[in-house]
Amino acid sequence: MLTAQLSKLGFYSNSVINTLQQQLAERLGKACGYDDYQLFLINSGAEANENALKLASFHTGRTRVLSAEKAFHGRTSLAVEVTNNPKIIAPINDCGHVTYLPLNDLEAWERELAKGDVAACIIECIQGVGGIRMVNEEFAKGLQSACKKYGTVLICDEIQCGYGRSGKFFAHQWLGIRPDIITCAKGIGNGFPMGAVIISPEFKPVYGMLGTTFGGNHLACTAALAVLDVIESEHLIENAHEVGEYLIGKLKEMQQHNSHIVDVRGRGMMIGIELDVPHKDVRSRLIHEEHCFTGCASTNILRVLPPLCTTKEMADAFVEKLAKVLAEI
Repeated sequence: MLTAQLSKLGFYSNSVINTLQQQLAERLGKACGYDDYQLFLINSGAEANENALKLASFHTGRTRVLSAEKAFHGRTSLAVEVTNNPKIIAPINDCGHVTYLPLNDLEAWERELAKGDVAACIIECIQGVGGIRMVNEEFAKGLQSACKKYGTVLICDEIQCGYGRSGKFFAHQWLGIRPDIITCAKGIGNGFPMGAVIISPEFKPVYGMLGTTFGGNHLACTAALAVLDVIESEHLIENAHEVGEYLIGKLKEMQQHNSHIVDVRGRGMMIGIELDVPHKDVRSRLIHEEHCFTGCASTNILRVLPPLCTTKEMADAFVEKLAKVLAEI
């Protein structure tokens, strides 16, 4: 599809209507369950979060943001300011807009919201870089209710945990909430640079408020449409749920007789394995000896993010390789 589109038209100005954007908006809205929401297309996850926070500030007239401890939302301007990592926040980005709070501590978030000056709360319902820390349902529903009470915008960052990875289209859909704004990237183009902001109809678009040169270009939309084709035809979200739960179950079984595994957590194809040893040697052996790549978080967490097409046989192979490596540590 990309090759065919490139032979027709790879890019043209957003001053001209691109019908591929309209097709994608309709397909994505139906696929994710938000066909009444609006869509703004950009080029990356950080850009998605920048625009989400900008919209929240426009909508409320406020400047303060609540973000979670261990959060990661990007490396640019506002996105990096709401990221809880001072090592990557330059002085020019440290503008005092953000208060970081413990995940799932509803009382702490409500206390800050009650001050009446919060534009947005931004959360990852499964933290990625933060170590596969999961928002619980009580917190999610309580936070949504508090945001409505105090006129604050709730943003769910689904850049890593979304697009089917959790076993539902979006991770927040496990928690029974409906945020005001959803951001996504990564899986939307399966490697092609693209991002999206999915926006509640409560936000009335104003000409020129948001803009982009390359966002929603012809190639990006074609890639995103192809991704939806494959997700639907190969039932990848259902597979992520079934095989992901199978893999988590196998890892928890291993935990019962392997003292190196402290915790196994996650949903679908987004799994954290917390170890009692640094992950560096474990990851190195998995890669160089077992030819198995994993991500990481903190100093002792394996971040396992398999492709959504992973089979139970592949899951079994990973468990065997991990058991072998841990036995040698």
